[in-house]
Amino acid sequence: MVGRVGAVLKAVSGHEPDGASTSRVGRQTGLARPTAHRLLASLLKVGLVDRDAATGRWVLGPELYLLGATAADRYDVTAVAQPVVRRLSMATGESAFFSARRGDETICLVREDGSFPIRSHVLYEGIRFPLGVASAGLAILAYLPDAEIDAFLVRTDLTAAYGVPHAAEQVRARIAQTRSAGYAVNPGLLVEGSWGMGAAVFDEAERPQWALSLTGIERRFDEARRRELGPLLLQQAHELSRALRDSGR
Repeated sequence: MVGRVGAVLKAVSGHEPDGASTSRVGRQTGLARPTAHRLLASLLKVGLVDRDAATGRWVLGPELYLLGATAADRYDVTAVAQPVVRRLSMATGESAFFSARRGDETICLVREDGSFPIRSHVLYEGIRFPLGVASAGLAILAYLPDAEIDAFLVRTDLTAAYGVPHAAEQVRARIAQTRSAGYAVNPGLLVEGSWGMGAAVFDEAERPQWALSLTGIERRFDEARRRELGPLLLQQAHELSRALRDSGR
């Protein structure tokens, strides 16, 4: 039951701020619609989800905010990351992001839009992707030990949701490219024409737990500019890794 509740809350969180229908929650969690509705109704009673009276869509509830505020001092790293993300967006003109690893997924925690007027809207605060998907998830996956990468690709079929470009052999090829360059590149694999670059951020045990990333339109990410953006991303990721260690995170 706890696993089902967690899956339902994740499904709802992935559709903030507009909310998710009962049917969509059921599809994403693999639950029958009546089962999904019963769980959502139970979560509504205790404030873990709320329901928009006009649309009938489910959103995260006020009790989650209160619980999160209580845990923030222990887990929140956004205050340390925010200035770095802002510097990236100001220096590049692109949208910059900070994402955290959570199990087999990444979740976007911070977004800062740059000055360039045309922006990519693939990423926003709260959106989740599996490891290996989007530049942040690829950057993190690439720096896990080989055995963990192998186990992840065996248990995870990325093609079901993200298509043939995310088949295991293609993900492995992008992992090799990421390790060679030091940073990951997403050449419009999620949304055509929307490119991204990401660099892993490491904890005190030298494990990739977070990532910095940039997104923008394809013509802003040609090879020459990637050679400029890559070292900048790596430098900022290194500085953020050090800052997070100094903060005790």
